Amino acid sequence: MDLSLVIPLLNEEESLPELSAWIHRVMEANNYSYEVIFVDDGSTDNSWNVILNIQKSNPNIHGIRFRRNYGKSAALNEGFAATHGDIIITMDADLQDSPDEIPELRRRIIEEELDLISGWKEKRFDPITKTIPTKLFNWATRKMSGIYLHDFNCGLKAYRSEVTKSIEVYGEMHRYIPVIAKWAGFHKIGEQVVQHQARKYGTTKFGWDRFINGFLDLLSIFFVGKFGKKPMHFFGLWGTLMFVLGFFASAYIGIGKLVDLAQGEPTIKVTDNPWFFIALTTMILGTQLFLSGFIGELIGRSSSDRNHYLVKERV
Repeated sequence: MDLSLVIPLLNEEESLPELSAWIHRVMEANNYSYEVIFVDDGSTDNSWNVILNIQKSNPNIHGIRFRRNYGKSAALNEGFAATHGDIIITMDADLQDSPDEIPELRRRIIEEELDLISGWKEKRFDPITKTIPTKLFNWATRKMSGIYLHDFNCGLKAYRSEVTKSIEVYGEMHRYIPVIAKWAGFHKIGEQVVQHQARKYGTTKFGWDRFINGFLDLLSIFFVGKFGKKPMHFFGLWGTLMFVLGFFASAYIGIGKLVDLAQGEPTIKVTDNPWFFIALTTMILGTQLFLSGFIGELIGRSSSDRNHYLVKERV
């Protein structure tokens, strides 16, 4: 199969018939074999019945329905698992992404041998409450990941099937899929300017809680990607440094006390010196960090996916 389209949705009953017909026209014009997987993320409107009605006239349409709203990342992850196409396209269901972009995305994946292409909505029609947080996220993600894309959060993306089968998307990680793919070893990441259309039906699902959650997920991706398989390299390093610093500070205070006593000079008790308790606290924190790294290593070694490595090819 040439293409699999994964389309998460939440309360988009009005846009689904128009989007399905648009996709079908593009597929027919280019003679593609395809499937469309709509993932209903707990809609409370008539979206699921609309999908069932569309499927009756188009057997290429498939649907997955969640019992409740889990979020876009969960919808994409479930959709990826159900795909059969050689190239996977993701897009939003609100008609702000144009299916006319699909042939060019597919061509570039094949001819340029890219693993992933991320869309760039150079001209956006979103409200300022959405565009400003998006710009901040894109800037922070570029700095932390080293992937210089203009728009990480664009829903219109194209992947080789190997990419979607090798990664897991959860939380609010969908906006950082290029980063996840890079950590998984897929470095051929491209970008394409795509058309962004004003929302035709319904209202945006963006909320300020996603601003906070997205930032926390960015930190999670950075930390897990860098130290997920070697927690001792992070916790052990800082734990050892803190313990050594606290130990030498305590020793300095103790030796200073003994020198003052030997010289008969007046001195205060060690326990009356506030720096002693700071040094002691530093040693305790260092020990806890070291033990955290040690426990992380034990958990990692017993994890079922500890030895799950992505093999590119065999001869």
